[in-house]
Amino acid sequence: MDKREFIKLAGLAGVAALSNPAGVLAASPARTATAPATGPKAPFELPPLPYAFDALEPNIDKLTMEIHHDKHHGGYVKKLNDAVNGTAFASLSLEQILNKVTAKDKAIRNNGGGHYNHSMFWTWMSPKKTTPSDKLKTAINSAFGSWDTFQQKFGDAAKGVFGSGWAWLIVTPSKKLSVVSTPNQDNPLMHQIVKERGLPILGIDVWEHAYYLKHQNRRPEYIEAFWNVVNWPEVEKQYDMAMK
Repeated sequence: MDKREFIKLAGLAGVAALSNPAGVLAASPARTATAPATGPKAPFELPPLPYAFDALEPNIDKLTMEIHHDKHHGGYVKKLNDAVNGTAFASLSLEQILNKVTAKDKAIRNNGGGHYNHSMFWTWMSPKKTTPSDKLKTAINSAFGSWDTFQQKFGDAAKGVFGSGWAWLIVTPSKKLSVVSTPNQDNPLMHQIVKERGLPILGIDVWEHAYYLKHQNRRPEYIEAFWNVVNWPEVEKQYDMAMK
Protein backbone atom coordinates (compact mmCIF):
# COMPACT_ATOMS: atom_id res chain seq x y z
CA MET A 1 0.00 0.00 0.00
CA ASP A 2 1.53 3.33 -1.01
CA LYS A 3 1.50 6.49 1.09
CA ARG A 4 -1.48 8.03 -0.67
CA GLU A 5 -3.65 4.98 -0.21
CA PHE A 6 -2.75 4.79 3.47
CA ILE A 7 -3.66 8.45 3.91
CA LYS A 8 -7.03 7.94 2.26
CA LEU A 9 -7.82 4.98 4.48
CA ALA A 10 -7.15 7.27 7.41
CA GLY A 11 -10.13 9.32 6.27
CA LEU A 12 -8.44 12.17 4.40
CA ALA A 13 -8.51 13.21 0.78
CA GLY A 14 -5.57 13.03 -1.58
CA VAL A 15 -2.52 14.57 -0.01
CA ALA A 16 -3.31 15.14 3.67
CA ALA A 17 -0.64 14.73 6.28
CA LEU A 18 -1.60 12.13 8.87
CA SER A 19 -0.26 14.08 11.79
CA ASN A 20 -2.11 17.30 10.98
CA PRO A 21 -4.97 17.01 8.47
CA ALA A 22 -6.45 20.44 9.08
CA GLY A 23 -5.85 21.71 5.58
CA VAL A 24 -7.37 18.99 3.42
CA LEU A 25 -10.86 17.87 2.55
CA ALA A 26 -12.51 14.80 4.00
CA ALA A 27 -12.90 11.88 1.62
CA SER A 28 -16.50 11.02 2.25
CA PRO A 29 -19.48 9.75 0.27
CA ALA A 30 -21.20 12.89 1.54
CA ARG A 31 -19.17 14.90 -0.97
CA THR A 32 -21.85 15.63 -3.54
CA ALA A 33 -22.55 18.67 -5.65
CA THR A 34 -25.12 19.92 -3.17
CA ALA A 35 -24.19 18.40 0.21
CA PRO A 36 -20.62 19.29 1.29
CA ALA A 37 -18.66 17.03 3.58
CA THR A 38 -18.03 17.87 7.20
CA GLY A 39 -14.28 18.25 6.94
CA PRO A 40 -11.40 20.04 8.68
CA LYS A 41 -11.92 23.69 9.46
CA ALA A 42 -9.58 26.67 9.77
CA PRO A 43 -6.73 27.05 10.23
CA PHE A 44 -6.08 25.28 6.96
CA GLU A 45 -2.65 23.90 6.10
CA LEU A 46 -0.65 23.25 2.96
CA PRO A 47 -0.73 19.52 2.18
CA PRO A 48 2.49 17.91 0.94
CA LEU A 49 2.77 16.58 -2.58
CA PRO A 50 2.25 12.81 -2.79
CA TYR A 51 5.32 12.58 -5.06
CA ALA A 52 8.63 14.35 -5.59
CA PHE A 53 8.79 17.71 -7.34
CA ASP A 54 10.52 16.12 -10.35
CA ALA A 55 8.25 13.07 -10.51
CA LEU A 56 6.09 14.41 -13.35
CA GLU A 57 8.99 15.21 -15.67
CA PRO A 58 9.28 15.54 -18.61
CA ASN A 59 5.62 16.58 -18.75
CA ILE A 60 5.76 19.11 -15.91
CA ASP A 61 9.17 20.26 -14.74
CA LYS A 62 10.58 20.21 -11.22
CA LEU A 63 10.97 23.97 -10.76
CA THR A 64 7.41 24.64 -11.87
CA MET A 65 6.06 22.08 -9.41
CA GLU A 66 8.19 23.45 -6.57
CA ILE A 67 7.10 27.05 -7.12
CA HIS A 68 3.51 26.09 -7.88
CA HIS A 69 3.09 24.03 -4.72
CA ASP A 70 5.23 25.86 -2.16
CA LYS A 71 4.73 29.46 -3.25
CA HIS A 72 1.39 29.67 -5.04
CA HIS A 73 -0.60 27.06 -3.15
CA GLY A 74 1.12 27.98 0.08
CA GLY A 75 0.17 31.59 -0.48
CA TYR A 76 -3.49 30.71 -0.95
CA VAL A 77 -3.53 28.79 2.32
CA LYS A 78 -1.99 31.65 4.30
CA LYS A 79 -4.30 34.26 2.79
CA LEU A 80 -7.36 32.04 3.28
CA ASN A 81 -6.61 31.68 6.98
CA ASP A 82 -6.17 35.43 7.27
CA ALA A 83 -9.42 36.05 5.40
CA VAL A 84 -11.63 33.69 7.45
CA ASN A 85 -10.13 34.60 10.82
CA GLY A 86 -12.81 36.12 13.02
CA THR A 87 -15.63 35.47 10.54
CA ALA A 88 -18.46 32.94 10.41
CA PHE A 89 -16.55 31.11 7.67
CA ALA A 90 -13.93 29.99 10.21
CA SER A 91 -16.36 27.42 11.63
CA LEU A 92 -17.04 25.82 8.24
CA SER A 93 -15.25 23.13 6.25
CA LEU A 94 -13.57 24.24 3.05
CA GLU A 95 -16.31 22.79 0.88
CA GLN A 96 -18.96 24.48 2.98
CA ILE A 97 -17.09 27.75 2.57
CA LEU A 98 -17.09 27.33 -1.20
CA ASN A 99 -20.80 26.50 -1.25
CA LYS A 100 -21.62 29.69 0.65
CA VAL A 101 -19.08 32.22 -0.62
CA THR A 102 -20.40 35.10 -2.72
CA ALA A 103 -18.82 37.64 -5.03
CA LYS A 104 -18.54 40.15 -2.20
CA ASP A 105 -16.29 37.74 -0.23
CA LYS A 106 -13.40 38.39 -2.58
CA ALA A 107 -10.44 37.21 -0.50
CA ILE A 108 -12.23 34.08 0.72
CA ARG A 109 -13.49 33.31 -2.77
CA ASN A 110 -10.06 33.63 -4.39
CA ASN A 111 -7.97 31.93 -1.73
CA GLY A 112 -10.53 29.30 -0.72
CA GLY A 113 -10.85 28.35 -4.36
CA GLY A 114 -7.08 28.35 -4.75
CA HIS A 115 -6.65 26.01 -1.78
CA TYR A 116 -9.36 23.58 -2.85
CA ASN A 117 -8.42 23.58 -6.53
CA HIS A 118 -4.76 22.87 -5.88
CA SER A 119 -5.38 20.30 -3.14
CA MET A 120 -7.39 18.32 -5.68
CA PHE A 121 -5.08 19.08 -8.62
CA TRP A 122 -2.09 17.35 -7.02
CA THR A 123 -4.13 14.18 -6.53
CA TRP A 124 -5.34 14.15 -10.14
CA MET A 125 -1.76 13.69 -11.36
CA SER A 126 0.57 10.75 -10.90
CA PRO A 127 4.13 9.88 -11.92
CA LYS A 128 2.87 6.39 -12.70
CA LYS A 129 1.33 5.80 -16.09
CA THR A 130 -2.34 5.01 -15.52
CA THR A 131 -5.25 4.26 -17.81
CA PRO A 132 -8.98 4.72 -17.33
CA SER A 133 -10.92 1.60 -16.42
CA ASP A 134 -13.59 0.17 -18.71
CA LYS A 135 -16.18 1.40 -16.22
CA LEU A 136 -14.97 5.01 -16.39
CA LYS A 137 -14.57 4.84 -20.16
CA THR A 138 -18.13 3.62 -20.51
CA ALA A 139 -19.46 6.46 -18.37
CA ILE A 140 -17.49 9.06 -20.30
CA ASN A 141 -18.36 7.59 -23.69
CA SER A 142 -22.03 7.60 -22.71
CA ALA A 143 -21.86 11.24 -21.64
CA PHE A 144 -19.84 12.63 -24.54
CA GLY A 145 -20.27 10.14 -27.38
CA SER A 146 -16.67 8.95 -27.42
CA TRP A 147 -13.44 9.20 -25.46
CA ASP A 148 -11.88 11.35 -28.17
CA THR A 149 -14.82 13.74 -28.04
CA PHE A 150 -14.42 14.06 -24.27
CA GLN A 151 -10.71 14.82 -24.54
CA GLN A 152 -11.35 17.37 -27.27
CA LYS A 153 -14.12 19.03 -25.28
CA PHE A 154 -11.99 19.14 -22.12
CA GLY A 155 -9.00 20.44 -24.07
CA ASP A 156 -11.08 23.09 -25.82
CA ALA A 157 -12.46 24.24 -22.46
CA ALA A 158 -8.91 24.58 -21.11
CA LYS A 159 -7.65 26.37 -24.21
CA GLY A 160 -10.66 28.65 -24.23
CA VAL A 161 -10.11 30.11 -20.75
CA PHE A 162 -9.24 33.75 -21.34
CA GLY A 163 -6.36 34.62 -19.07
CA SER A 164 -6.21 32.46 -15.94
CA GLY A 165 -8.57 29.72 -14.79
CA TRP A 166 -9.46 26.04 -14.83
CA ALA A 167 -11.21 23.42 -16.93
CA TRP A 168 -13.18 20.72 -15.14
CA LEU A 169 -14.87 17.37 -15.57
CA ILE A 170 -17.74 17.46 -13.10
CA VAL A 171 -20.66 15.42 -11.88
CA THR A 172 -23.68 17.70 -11.90
CA PRO A 173 -26.42 17.74 -9.22
CA SER A 174 -28.45 15.52 -11.59
CA LYS A 175 -25.58 12.99 -11.66
CA LYS A 176 -24.50 13.77 -15.20
CA LEU A 177 -20.94 14.23 -16.44
CA SER A 178 -20.15 17.63 -17.90
CA VAL A 179 -17.12 19.68 -18.94
CA VAL A 180 -17.02 23.29 -17.78
CA SER A 181 -14.48 26.04 -17.20
CA THR A 182 -14.13 28.77 -14.59
CA PRO A 183 -12.03 31.93 -14.38
CA ASN A 184 -9.31 32.62 -11.82
CA GLN A 185 -9.69 30.31 -8.79
CA ASP A 186 -13.46 29.82 -9.08
CA ASN A 187 -14.74 26.25 -9.19
CA PRO A 188 -18.07 24.47 -9.68
CA LEU A 189 -18.65 24.13 -5.92
CA MET A 190 -19.23 27.89 -5.69
CA HIS A 191 -23.00 27.67 -5.91
CA GLN A 192 -23.55 31.39 -5.36
CA ILE A 193 -21.17 32.35 -8.18
CA VAL A 194 -20.99 29.84 -11.03
CA LYS A 195 -23.71 29.06 -13.54
CA GLU A 196 -22.87 25.35 -13.86
CA ARG A 197 -22.63 23.68 -10.47
CA GLY A 198 -21.16 20.28 -9.80
CA LEU A 199 -18.52 18.20 -8.05
CA PRO A 200 -15.14 18.30 -9.81
CA ILE A 201 -13.63 14.87 -10.46
CA LEU A 202 -10.84 16.12 -12.74
CA GLY A 203 -9.41 19.57 -13.32
CA ILE A 204 -6.52 21.26 -15.07
CA ASP A 205 -4.92 24.50 -13.94
CA VAL A 206 -4.33 26.83 -16.88
CA TRP A 207 -2.85 29.73 -14.95
CA GLU A 208 0.48 30.55 -16.58
CA HIS A 209 2.36 29.68 -13.39
CA ALA A 210 1.26 26.05 -13.92
CA TYR A 211 3.18 25.64 -17.17
CA TYR A 212 5.07 28.73 -18.35
CA LEU A 213 8.60 27.79 -17.27
CA LYS A 214 8.58 24.72 -19.51
CA HIS A 215 5.83 25.28 -22.08
CA GLN A 216 6.02 29.10 -22.16
CA ASN A 217 3.01 30.46 -24.10
CA ARG A 218 2.18 27.06 -25.60
CA ARG A 219 -0.87 26.20 -23.52
CA PRO A 220 -2.07 23.46 -25.95
CA GLU A 221 1.31 21.73 -25.52
CA TYR A 222 0.86 21.77 -21.73
CA ILE A 223 -2.68 20.41 -22.01
CA GLU A 224 -1.44 17.57 -24.19
CA ALA A 225 1.31 16.79 -21.65
CA PHE A 226 -1.26 16.78 -18.85
CA TRP A 227 -2.98 13.72 -20.33
CA ASN A 228 0.27 11.79 -19.78
CA VAL A 229 0.12 12.28 -16.00
CA VAL A 230 -3.61 12.02 -15.22
CA ASN A 231 -4.26 9.76 -12.24
CA TRP A 232 -7.25 7.88 -13.65
CA PRO A 233 -7.82 5.65 -10.60
CA GLU A 234 -8.22 8.80 -8.50
CA VAL A 235 -10.63 10.26 -11.03
CA GLU A 236 -12.71 7.10 -10.85
CA LYS A 237 -12.74 7.16 -7.04
CA GLN A 238 -14.00 10.72 -7.12
CA TYR A 239 -16.60 9.74 -9.71
CA ASP A 240 -17.82 6.83 -7.60
CA MET A 241 -18.18 9.07 -4.51
CA ALA A 242 -20.00 11.72 -6.50
CA MET A 243 -22.48 9.20 -7.88
CA LYS A 244 -23.54 7.88 -4.46
